[in-house]
Amino acid sequence: MKIAGFLLSAILAGQAFPLGGAEPANKFYPVNRPPLAQTKFVALPLGAIKPQGWLKDQLTVQARGLTGHLDEFWPDLKNSAWKGKDGDAWERGPYYLDGLLPLAYLLDDDQLAGIAGPYIQWLLASSQPNGWFGPAKNHDRWPLAVAMKVLTQYYEATNDPRALTVLKNYFVYLKNAPPDWPDKEWRGVRAMENVITAYWLYRRTGDPELLKVADSIYRNSFDWTSYFLKFPYTEDVINRGVKYGHPTHVVNIAMAIKHPGVFFQQAPDERLRQAVFAGIQSLDLNHGQVGGRFSGDEHLAGRRPTQGTELCGVVEYMFSLENLIEVLGEPALADRLEMLAYNGNPGATTADYWAHQYDQQANQVLCTVAKRKWSTNGDDSNLYGLEPNFGCCTANMHQGWPKFVSHLWMATHDQGLAAVAYGPCQVTARVFDGTTVTIKEVTEYPFDGVIKFKVEIPDPTPFPLYFRIPAWAAGTVVKLNGKPEPVKAQPGSFVCLQHNWKSGDIVTLDMPMRIRAEKRHNGAVAIYRGPLVFSLKLFENFRALKSHADKLPAIDWQITPDLEWNYGLIVDPEKPERYFEVIKRDIASVPFEHNQAPVILVAKGRIIPEWKLVDNSAGETPLSPVVSSQPVTRLELIPYGSTRLRITEFPVLSTSEVTPLDGKNPK
Repeated sequence: MKIAGFLLSAILAGQAFPLGGAEPANKFYPVNRPPLAQTKFVALPLGAIKPQGWLKDQLTVQARGLTGHLDEFWPDLKNSAWKGKDGDAWERGPYYLDGLLPLAYLLDDDQLAGIAGPYIQWLLASSQPNGWFGPAKNHDRWPLAVAMKVLTQYYEATNDPRALTVLKNYFVYLKNAPPDWPDKEWRGVRAMENVITAYWLYRRTGDPELLKVADSIYRNSFDWTSYFLKFPYTEDVINRGVKYGHPTHVVNIAMAIKHPGVFFQQAPDERLRQAVFAGIQSLDLNHGQVGGRFSGDEHLAGRRPTQGTELCGVVEYMFSLENLIEVLGEPALADRLEMLAYNGNPGATTADYWAHQYDQQANQVLCTVAKRKWSTNGDDSNLYGLEPNFGCCTANMHQGWPKFVSHLWMATHDQGLAAVAYGPCQVTARVFDGTTVTIKEVTEYPFDGVIKFKVEIPDPTPFPLYFRIPAWAAGTVVKLNGKPEPVKAQPGSFVCLQHNWKSGDIVTLDMPMRIRAEKRHNGAVAIYRGPLVFSLKLFENFRALKSHADKLPAIDWQITPDLEWNYGLIVDPEKPERYFEVIKRDIASVPFEHNQAPVILVAKGRIIPEWKLVDNSAGETPLSPVVSSQPVTRLELIPYGSTRLRITEFPVLSTSEVTPLDGKNPK
């Protein structure tokens, strides 16, 4: 049995996506009650999935970096009104908690839990008689939407009934208060973030008033459904004199891409479902960047590889995809989630997680305080530091890794489990008749394509296990206890193994990671292997500009190269594997350390002398194919997430003078 994947054309044609037929609802986890349409998968509670291997190392790096120390010295948190002090009372406290809290529970980290504790206890005690909660000086609904996401995760991890009480009371407030979701305010364009919590609460209480509130929010807030179906920003907005506002703001759009799909549960109109995929397609076509993101430096900025994407936009897009996978079940959404998680997410932070960028660029050759062709952002936007340009990402970036780990697995309605995204982890969940199973996922993915799933279960138990086959993974072999299974591992689909599982059973996915070339702006190419995009390794010269804490390495960094960056790549885009040698190494304890990249692609290229700096960024990518008389040079490409300076969209040079590197490309 398999679940067929869908091409975008099929999705837009309105074809249904059956999950193995008309299975009953999952018996062990909160699911949609009528009249809500059932989701395709069921998210597991916080703590059911724990990171292992290199992924646990990465979360530990995050805990030892800014996430674990920001509250000590950053005024917006140190004096936060969200823990009863007199400081910031808007979004920054809830944003921080939205990543800090799940990180604490995923790592079972007492120090992180100790930081979160005062916020949570104050938050639980803040509910007012009319249902409003949070700091008294905040009168805006927007930060409460974020705070509710924090409370849902806290309840999943602890079952503390006080969290449910605060949430119930606030929705009573929203029911009794007039709609207040203006298009020109954050609370209006982001209003549907409240509906995510409304449905979460409805699954647990069945209170029909929650659905009335959700319907009112959808009807009285910005019409993102029509926006994505008739996408208005199909031109380069920088040079077209477009007036910037909420509809072009990168983070608003990253959040909103899920909103039609979220409401699809309450109003299963195919128009809502189509809006999600039409929106993704339009963003890719007009503003798409490598690794699945879209530009927004602060606003939609076209496809040039020197345009930035705000880090908030990356982590919010990830959270949107995590929600959409649960609701719609489409494998392509998980493909994109992995690309964002493993490229744009680490690429915008230093490897030690002590600094981050506001804007990242695909072709990023200087990180300096200088004027660039951003839509509206400031001169320090691509520095790696504490608070470049604006502090929203300083507070909000922490959710990226923890929420990704929390959505690697989901439950199914036939009492099984689905591996929807991949990375080393361990899931413990209830299946079949309530039996608890633990599955250990042992892998170096995304750096390697072999994944082993080891089953631990008290007694032999029959239940289905679903495995996503990425669209790039043609030739995947599925084995059970060393023997190939007679299933067709169709790229862009889920395969299902229905088996009477016993302890010691091992499922192996062997996914060939062939090198792929994606055509980009001006005919350039980006190079992929599995879900990873690869960038030119440049020498990164760090210079400290400012320190923000006496005893902590919270520093603003300028980064410059010491050598040339303006290389074209010698490659045949139709047969790229022939032009690379793959070198694999052990994964370091700091997984995205620049000089310890787990995978290196060795290639050849030439300097393109006419390709120079313009406005303190790499100039317009020369139109491919490009001719250069410069000497052929050995180049190393490493994962995008391991770079701070990079060329990722390469002009294409002729292959006629170079012998391909055939036979040197392992899986």
